[in-house]
Amino acid sequence: MSEVIWHDVECGGYRADMPLWEELADGLDEEVGIIELGCGTGRVTLHLADRGAWLVIGLERDRELVEAVWERGSGNGGDAELLDVREFNLPSMPFGLILAPMQLIQMLESQGDRIRCLSCVAANLMPGGRAAFAIVEELPPVAPEGSAPPLPDVQEIEGWIYSSLPLEPTVYSDSVVLRRLRQTVTPKGHLSEEPNEVELQLITAEELEREAAEVGLRPIGRRQIPATESHVGSTVVLLEREP
Repeated sequence: MSEVIWHDVECGGYRADMPLWEELADGLDEEVGIIELGCGTGRVTLHLADRGAWLVIGLERDRELVEAVWERGSGNGGDAELLDVREFNLPSMPFGLILAPMQLIQMLESQGDRIRCLSCVAANLMPGGRAAFAIVEELPPVAPEGSAPPLPDVQEIEGWIYSSLPLEPTVYSDSVVLRRLRQTVTPKGHLSEEPNEVELQLITAEELEREAAEVGLRPIGRRQIPATESHVGSTVVLLEREP
């Protein structure tokens, strides 16, 4: 099944973080670019471009998702590059803001991977430029017995129905696995389903700030993004490249 469809179903309707990204983008000078790490199908990249940001480039290592951004963002200032967030360099223009929404930094497998990503961020930011990383520090408590189950994310496309139901996460000592049940119903009513898992490495805001300081990014504050019925809340670590 197309990752574009599932990305749209599970992430496309998420809006709780958008006011913060808008606020950070609105504070930029003219003709200063924005990079989004792990842009998916362009939820944030294309939204900021539509609001008038001079240039927004999303980085993604899945070609199908990158092509979706190209198709949807033609002519609006939004673009995407097929690049790994641990190995990127875009030297042709000044970037004043780099965003990493939806726990992107925790999807990297190790501290070394995070350091590589942070090093690229520092190298691609202009002096005084800012970065913002959304992380999950604490999972919500287990719902009490008898409480209503979470609602699935659902989308209908050309008669096909796609449903993604959040399940109870699995917590380990150094990571958490977020689980979903993906279900597809064909126009003739045939149901198929498959599990989906995303592993996040557990890290605190303090740990991320220490790692960022190693590559010349200084902490300048934190913001909170509230939880929704389908998504956990986030702490956003704000960083600045030293002038």
